Amino acid sequence: MRRVVITGMGIASPLGSSLDSAFLRLKKYENCIQHWEKLDEYERLNTSLGALVSGFEIPPHFDRKTRRTMGSVSLMAVVTAEEALKDAGLLGDEIITNGRTGVSYGSSTGSLDAVLDFYSMCIDKEVKSLNSGSYIKMMPQTAAVNLSLYFKTRGRLIPTSTACTSGSMGIGYAYEAIKDGYQDVMICGGAEEIHPTEVGVFDTLYATSSKNSTPKLTPSPFDRDRDGLVIGEGAGTLVLEEYGRAKARGAKIYAEIAGFATNTDGMHITNPNKDMMAEVMRLSLANAGLSPAQIGYVNAHGTATISGDIAESLATEEVFGKNIPVSTIKSYTGHTLGAAGAIEAILSIEMMRKNWFAPTLNLKNIDENCGKLDYIRDCGRIIDCEYIMTNNFAFGGINTSIIIKRV
Repeated sequence: MRRVVITGMGIASPLGSSLDSAFLRLKKYENCIQHWEKLDEYERLNTSLGALVSGFEIPPHFDRKTRRTMGSVSLMAVVTAEEALKDAGLLGDEIITNGRTGVSYGSSTGSLDAVLDFYSMCIDKEVKSLNSGSYIKMMPQTAAVNLSLYFKTRGRLIPTSTACTSGSMGIGYAYEAIKDGYQDVMICGGAEEIHPTEVGVFDTLYATSSKNSTPKLTPSPFDRDRDGLVIGEGAGTLVLEEYGRAKARGAKIYAEIAGFATNTDGMHITNPNKDMMAEVMRLSLANAGLSPAQIGYVNAHGTATISGDIAESLATEEVFGKNIPVSTIKSYTGHTLGAAGAIEAILSIEMMRKNWFAPTLNLKNIDENCGKLDYIRDCGRIIDCEYIMTNNFAFGGINTSIIIKRV
């Protein structure tokens, strides 16, 4: 069984669009939530809040021809992947195109403006907005396909369109592809572009925060007075590589993927199941060959929804007990949906490398119905640990858990 390490990372997020800028923003203890004026156009929408990507720029060499099949979600995926490959020292390397590199990448959906182009065809009975790239921008595997086309990969392509676990599933399946010998390098992660219709999905479920006049006070995961999530956007891309190959070429190694597990609830499309959440954490520990006591920190999914927070925290307490340090990145970035698992993995790795872990913002009064955990709040905490876990959960009862080892 082969070891799998992370040799490159690229990020576009509300916190910033470089690893350094995003990490520094964490240390300011201020979230990225803002009034999104576009939402004011819609009647009966309860929220007007969003978390938009900060500092993201499309490089000049992404000309019109290059972008013709890319909506915003694919552009963020490809640009961050290019940064990750540069970071890994693999951009332009023959390993990318000789069949030994694959892509494992996801988003909740394709570019929704492209979907609306098809919708206009049905309403107006006229093909006026469609072009040769419309479907490629719209399809759920758009990010994975555009990555493969742009970098000319010839290995496995694994689209992970699994809602809020798209990014973490992308990492997990990439890890398995290398561990089991199918690939030597994988480009993996997840991306999501913010769109009013995505906000509408959660708003109709009464799951969005309506603290519209106080955006800096929301979301507030695990807090007694939380009132829902805020939708964000971004992309996180990691380059995974077989350890022996990375070591032989003298690559910088950020961390090692030590374990991964995924399962499904098989019960309800939207209501979380704490028992299966706990089970996926146990499966990840078993995959890594670790005991719960060896995990030094858990990055929680932490959506700031009542049922989600309670189920997740109770599951975490069941597996780890009350002394495990826990916090969630979503209190800074909002819920970036398909990008969440990848962005949170990248920032968790950086926190582990710096021995400093960010608190959950706006956590003033812990909900008594949540699990009894060591919630990091108010300020960051110095923790020197060898292993961390990052968890994500999605509609459809899809659960993921990744264990990362410091190298």
